[in-house]
Amino acid sequence: MPIFGIGLYFALAIFCAIHAVRHRQPLYWLFILFAFPLLGSLVYFFAIYLPNSRLQRNALKAVSAAARAIDPQREVREARLLYDETPTAQNRMRLATALLDVGDAPGAAAEYEACLTGPFAADPEIRLGAARAFVECQRFAEALHLLQPLRQERPDYRPEPVALLFARAHAGCKQAAETRAEFEAAEARFGTYEVKAEYAIWAYGIGDATTASRLQAELDKIAARWNPLTRELNEVSQSRLQTARDLAVRQGEVARA
Repeated sequence: MPIFGIGLYFALAIFCAIHAVRHRQPLYWLFILFAFPLLGSLVYFFAIYLPNSRLQRNALKAVSAAARAIDPQREVREARLLYDETPTAQNRMRLATALLDVGDAPGAAAEYEACLTGPFAADPEIRLGAARAFVECQRFAEALHLLQPLRQERPDYRPEPVALLFARAHAGCKQAAETRAEFEAAEARFGTYEVKAEYAIWAYGIGDATTASRLQAELDKIAARWNPLTRELNEVSQSRLQTARDLAVRQGEVARA
């Protein structure tokens, strides 16, 4: 029995070590994990693995979605009040994120632009948020200008959102080859519903029926396994996907006429 316990400790340490190597964590984690397999694994799990896991992201999304449904402007009010009291870059970034989450992309872009002129302009979270706001405002070239150095300097930083923003920005700039390359790479690497949905939305928009049909079939299979909470979390993506699909059908009917 003690041998089994020791084996379990080292199995957990190996799991954490593989995660650390694949996600380019500092190498001192390997020493910690194998020098203190149980304690090190627990620290790594709660400090590194869990904050970046899809499980926690989904839980946070669910809480945020519920709060927004009850009072959509609450976070904006609180963020604005906090920034007025303490006008730091961190509080301004919180305000920009809140504005973006309620659909005020121009307001969010203005706040992010102010952050980009300050001492924290190179902060990856600010760059990513600003790029997201620029894409929503259809300022696609400016978004690419932010995303390119972010990927070069921090290739491990939130690679899936960065890839999707790259793809959408290229699409907005009418760069079809670059857009397809980004979507194909993101689908191969992540394969999430969001990636496939964004790829399908673009495919519908350019009239690529073959790609859109393949992705739609895969998306339908994924959605069929969802529980009500997961369906609610992906409601925005589903709505955008359905809109793109309906538009493609109408355009096809016009073309046939």
